[in-house]
Amino acid sequence: MTAWPELRIADWRDTYKTLQLYAQIVGKIRLALTPKTNEWWNVPLYVTPRGLTTSTMPYGERTLSIDFDFLDHQVVVGDSDGHVRRIPLKPMAVCDFHEALFAELAAIDVRVRIGGKPQECPVTTPFAEDHEHASYDAAAVGRYWGALRRIEPVFQRFRAGFRGKCSPVHFFWGACDLAVTRFNGRRAPPRESKIDRDAYDEECISLGFWPGDPWTGASEAFFYSYTVPAPQGLAAARVGPRGASFSDTFKEFVMPYDDVRRAADPAAAILEFAQSTYDAGATLAGWDRAGLAYP
Repeated sequence: MTAWPELRIADWRDTYKTLQLYAQIVGKIRLALTPKTNEWWNVPLYVTPRGLTTSTMPYGERTLSIDFDFLDHQVVVGDSDGHVRRIPLKPMAVCDFHEALFAELAAIDVRVRIGGKPQECPVTTPFAEDHEHASYDAAAVGRYWGALRRIEPVFQRFRAGFRGKCSPVHFFWGACDLAVTRFNGRRAPPRESKIDRDAYDEECISLGFWPGDPWTGASEAFFYSYTVPAPQGLAAARVGPRGASFSDTFKEFVMPYDDVRRAADPAAAILEFAQSTYDAGATLAGWDRAGLAYP
């Protein structure tokens, strides 16, 4: 069995920051070109055998996609007319990546406008002006990709056990987390912000993986699970496997990635965490667990 890669924030903080900002630029292009769907499902990227993709996006009578290739370390822009444009992934300032990507889009006659500032991170400098973040360690990105491509199929297996409305397994570029979310069909109390109001308009239980916090360095990679709205008693619920717990900081169940990668069967550990935290949240929130289960 191939060992799961080690992920330590200290080993790739600068690269992680830069990659997150690259991903936000690509993600905002997807946001701009795709129709708005429920829970913002038109926004995320998706895991591929080589990296991440926007999937198919409409543009007039054409379609196009933008892919991160973490094997050959390049960004590939392609469209349905057969155009293919490539940008090497290497140490490059965010502003230069932004300029290069939009130049390649313009070369195949694609014009798109995006929100120019990052989200869900402390950076306020517009992408087009960001000279500070310019790191790209290919080996570190390869380790991160090695984790993502192992986790995604496990999340797919967990997703398959649910009969109700369920999100795809998708990559949210705002914070670089991979997630899959189950819904029970009941409306949730409205939230204040427009983004949260759409994202959590129904009661849900979400499973995810976050590679940690590169901006403060305070959090290492972990798996998470939360229930919305959180039922009374959730924090005290017993979940598995050993090492999983309820975080008072994040207000959700967490399990360190390092515990998973060291487990005899990492996939089984993830599935135990996913199922036990779902069972806890769904039971306490009064979900129809039997009716929503898919054999």
